Amino acid sequence: MLTHVRHVTPVSPRAATGSVTEVYRQLATDFGVYAPPVLLHSPAPVALRACWALLRETLLADGLVSRRAKEVVAEAVSLGNRCPYCVDVHGAAVAGLGSHGSRSSAGRQPADPYLAALAEWGRRSGEPSHRPAPAFPIAHAPELIGVAVVFHYLNRMVSVFLQESPLPVTSDPIGKLVDRIATRVVGGLASVGVPPGRSVDLLPPAAIPAELRWSRRQPHVAAALARSVSALHTAGAQVLPERTRTLVLTLLADPPAATLTAGRLFDAALTALPADELPFGRLALLTALAPYRVTAADIAACRAAGADDRTLITAAAWASLTAAQLIGAKLGNDLTMRWEGSGPEAKR
Repeated sequence: MLTHVRHVTPVSPRAATGSVTEVYRQLATDFGVYAPPVLLHSPAPVALRACWALLRETLLADGLVSRRAKEVVAEAVSLGNRCPYCVDVHGAAVAGLGSHGSRSSAGRQPADPYLAALAEWGRRSGEPSHRPAPAFPIAHAPELIGVAVVFHYLNRMVSVFLQESPLPVTSDPIGKLVDRIATRVVGGLASVGVPPGRSVDLLPPAAIPAELRWSRRQPHVAAALARSVSALHTAGAQVLPERTRTLVLTLLADPPAATLTAGRLFDAALTALPADELPFGRLALLTALAPYRVTAADIAACRAAGADDRTLITAAAWASLTAAQLIGAKLGNDLTMRWEGSGPEAKR
């Protein structure tokens, strides 16, 4: 599992100490494996605790929404973000829980109309406009929007710091056999009950910001989101200058479509930063807007500017969660608009 991580060196479970040990203990108990998307955060313990709290309390913890529905959203968001690693892992979970026949069918619409609507909503959840109307009751918002937010976060981190996929191609007989085994194993792990709230106290209390108000109906989800956002924003401010953070926020608030594809426009945005902030500014902007474009050269430039593993992880985690938080705010607004004035359900 450690070999899946690139650019940084994760802490081995045998070498873990302090809060890293506690996260690893919970990870092994509640997730069943030392998942690389979580392990990659281990050089930065604050980011590790935040990542685990986010993932555990939204996707894994028992609540009102079935694990199968949440895995459908996780896979769909990952498809929309072009994150093959997460598509494969969560496609295997969906298959193992009975929505698809095998991992090789990842990305196909589930036969169940409700799950199909969730998949379409998740896949397009990061679009700036014309998103599908939420296909779920407002009481399910903390878990389903929460899963979407977490995977908009994780997809960015995974795209930067992990290899493309943990599973083999399925075009040969051996690959197909491993595919079936992986589907059963991941599906089995995903079917285990996980009591809510255990990871929340890994981080200090924090007020729920207005843009996360959609999470309040599930206290464990709200607490995990509020504490993780607060912790990572504080940590991010310690490694990224205010000018860099302001530039990222400005482009996230109104991103020109061409920014993602036209290097000239992207480079023009970076001219707002002084030379000594450019390596981290480029990493933060790419992670937030186009993480698949982060290269080894971008990481090397940050290293040359003095970054260690903790700094790299923290800077990328701040950018990833900032982008995901803004997406979550839009999804929450979509839900409010759908249910506003539509009867008792809207007021619950």
